[in-house]
Amino acid sequence: MTSGTALDADHLRGAFTRFFTERRHTAVPSASLIPHDPSVLFTIAGMVPFKPFFLGDEVPPWSRATSVQKCFRTVDIDVVGTTERHCTFFEMLGNFSFGDYFKAEAIPFAWELVTEVLGIDGDRLWITVFETDDEAEQIWRDGVGVPVERIQRLGEDNFWKMGDTGPCGPSSELFFDKGPSYGEEGGPAFGGSERFVEIWNLVFMQYNRNPDGSTEELPRPSIDTGAGLERILPVLQGVDSIFSTDLFLPMIETAQSLTGHTYGRDGRTDVGLRILADHGRAMSVLVSDGVLPANEGRGYVLRRIIRRAVRRARQLGYDGAVTPRLVDAAVGILGAAYPGLAEQHHLILDVVGREEEGFLRTLATGSTILEEELASGAESVSGDLAFRLHDTYGFPVELTVEIAEEAGVSVDLEGFEAAMDVQRTQARAGARAGKTPADEQAYRSVLDNEGQTVFVGQRPDGYSAPARVVAVLASLDPDRPGQAEVFLDRTPFYAEGGGQDGDIGTIVTETGTAAVYDTVSALPGLTSHRATITGELFAGQDALATIDGVRRDSLRRNHTGTHLLHAALRSVLGDHVRQQGSRVAPDYLRFDFSHHGNVAPEELVAVAAMANADVLTDADVIVEETSKAQAEAMGALAFFGDKYGERVRVVRAGPHSIELCGGTHVGALGAIGPITITAESSIGSNTRRLFGVTGTSAFDRIVEREGLLSEAATLLRTEPEHVLEAIDRLLERQRVAERALEQARSRELQAEASRLASEAVGGVVVARRDGLDPDALRDLSQSVRTTAGLRAVVLGGSPDGTKASLAVSADRSGGGSDQVHAGELVRQIAPLLGGGGGGSPEMAVAGGKDPGGVDRALDEARRVLRGD
Repeated sequence: MTSGTALDADHLRGAFTRFFTERRHTAVPSASLIPHDPSVLFTIAGMVPFKPFFLGDEVPPWSRATSVQKCFRTVDIDVVGTTERHCTFFEMLGNFSFGDYFKAEAIPFAWELVTEVLGIDGDRLWITVFETDDEAEQIWRDGVGVPVERIQRLGEDNFWKMGDTGPCGPSSELFFDKGPSYGEEGGPAFGGSERFVEIWNLVFMQYNRNPDGSTEELPRPSIDTGAGLERILPVLQGVDSIFSTDLFLPMIETAQSLTGHTYGRDGRTDVGLRILADHGRAMSVLVSDGVLPANEGRGYVLRRIIRRAVRRARQLGYDGAVTPRLVDAAVGILGAAYPGLAEQHHLILDVVGREEEGFLRTLATGSTILEEELASGAESVSGDLAFRLHDTYGFPVELTVEIAEEAGVSVDLEGFEAAMDVQRTQARAGARAGKTPADEQAYRSVLDNEGQTVFVGQRPDGYSAPARVVAVLASLDPDRPGQAEVFLDRTPFYAEGGGQDGDIGTIVTETGTAAVYDTVSALPGLTSHRATITGELFAGQDALATIDGVRRDSLRRNHTGTHLLHAALRSVLGDHVRQQGSRVAPDYLRFDFSHHGNVAPEELVAVAAMANADVLTDADVIVEETSKAQAEAMGALAFFGDKYGERVRVVRAGPHSIELCGGTHVGALGAIGPITITAESSIGSNTRRLFGVTGTSAFDRIVEREGLLSEAATLLRTEPEHVLEAIDRLLERQRVAERALEQARSRELQAEASRLASEAVGGVVVARRDGLDPDALRDLSQSVRTTAGLRAVVLGGSPDGTKASLAVSADRSGGGSDQVHAGELVRQIAPLLGGGGGGSPEMAVAGGKDPGGVDRALDEARRVLRGD
């Protein structure tokens, strides 16, 4: 297969971007694999970062854009390696029009770039269009000159939609014909799927689908195109597999070097080598974008990728650490295009290396159990066993399925899910009170008719502002009947976001008052004030909106405090620390961060010391809006993926902290007051959480602790500064007293043991001894039994008058026929106590609920030991 120009990946990225920037497109950097869109786990397509623009939720800062977007999909993870074209991590080349140009420009753009810039033979390209899209076919045929016999109409495969409702439209795809040796002719519609390979997809976003299924023309049709970098490269480089391109070949070579296998000699081995190549790239990019191994969500996907690679290496005969070499190769291939990958090389090695070590321990235990089951000839692995492997040994059910399928055995997944359902808690964290939306269509109507809510509360004194009521919607929240959501043209109320709680306060008009109990973002740009209304509020009324200023001041202190703690954590623990979530409440702050180990007490002290040192500088908190590129050049941190937009808000808090943030902050660091870390702990794999307080809350806590210290000093009859020394002296006296007590108890035990031994009859002691706990009763029986000539000791009693205990100690050294088996004797007499017990031949114990049965049990012991 040969066609096109032998461009490598770096040159292809550059050629694509250059083509569209020369045609007035703004080059937008790749967003993170962690998207802002909560409906998807990863960035799965080039358009995901632009979704708010296509939905109309936000106004795009440019009318045309182009990007090379990192993407990750797991829908085909089980297929990866078995074909020459599937992968998990990939790059999508895209050009986008937001109501600017449409089909008449987009189609020729694609053809010109593919045939003239990339040099792909136009005679080997096929086109598909939607079955009713006459316009697109006409442009391809008459405008571009593609022969009609190479244009095919398809159905749903050529109609794109964002969801059940919303923007949608027909699409048109370009396919490259690899030639007769790769399959049947007939074009994309009828020919072989390995022969006709899709290299470009143009989506014509021209309709809006309503809830009833009807569609209407969008006022500004848009273009969303995507071209797979990994799909185009084989065409340009004259190879028939993505794994033979410069994006994958070094990974394949690394896999060969590790395993000793040669690519291309054996089909089964090739599958394993391709999996190592793909997963090595994927794990590296995921970690560099802030994903860490975990038991759920994105972290679980990463964990599965690493585990699949490790296990495949073992199957190929390699027992050493496989992930470090794969990461090194991936950074070498992608580091130039994505500098963050190279900058975090050591972090990636550390994260995936630790995960590999942990998985090898899991693999060793779980594989042994599973292989024993498979070796038994079972036709299927039971759901209970699959669940036990998962629950007890951390063995993923996907791995159980893989191993079983390789042995030709199925897994009872229904049984596994049933066992999981039994274990799962039925309760789920519900939405916070008052979060039920009125109606999304109503929100959109307010936004479309009235425009975005202007936030005017960023100033330190921005507690109150005149405003106009633009809408009042009744709340659908069943827990808040009769309450409403109020929408203003401008507001000092901060809508919950970025971890910061929403403001509370009042909205007052001539006819009524709204007591706002929460403020949220109903849609991007539209602020909802959730309130209890006294009197009436109407759209069009003038209003005075006033927040709770004392509460806002507390929120400001805690929010800026999280920034200082974030910077201090990164300084003390390392740059691998990344924010994983936060909560800024009026009375405390919570900060979640990535870290692969425990935080030592002295490290926590250093973090608090650094944050408080920054507070003492009383430096101004500088907030400025700038371009995203300038913010990056300033070193501003943003760890939840980069949200596209030409302007971003940068908050510089003191000498160490600079972050992108939309929340409210103090004017100067001195206003925060003391920062105190109140707790720090692990909340999951590689994720930790700290709580803290600032300002008066921190001061109150300090005063409370000082009071406790003073009270402790009084009780210890010393000064506060000498409390630790006094406690040490007290503990030493306690240890001395405990040792003396233990020695006294030991002497008492020996005396008691001697007395009981003297009462032996026929080498057996059977006696009642109340007031001893089970452990003491056992120790006493063993002490008595050490007396020469005794073959068995049976002691029974009640420790507290409500329960019964029994202890049997036997001498098994003689080997005679009269030897006593302690465990068997206990099992025989324990039912008389209303309980049970057991143990070894030498020592056994029993317990029960019936103290009245002690004498009966001892009598039965005497009878058995006499041989009656």
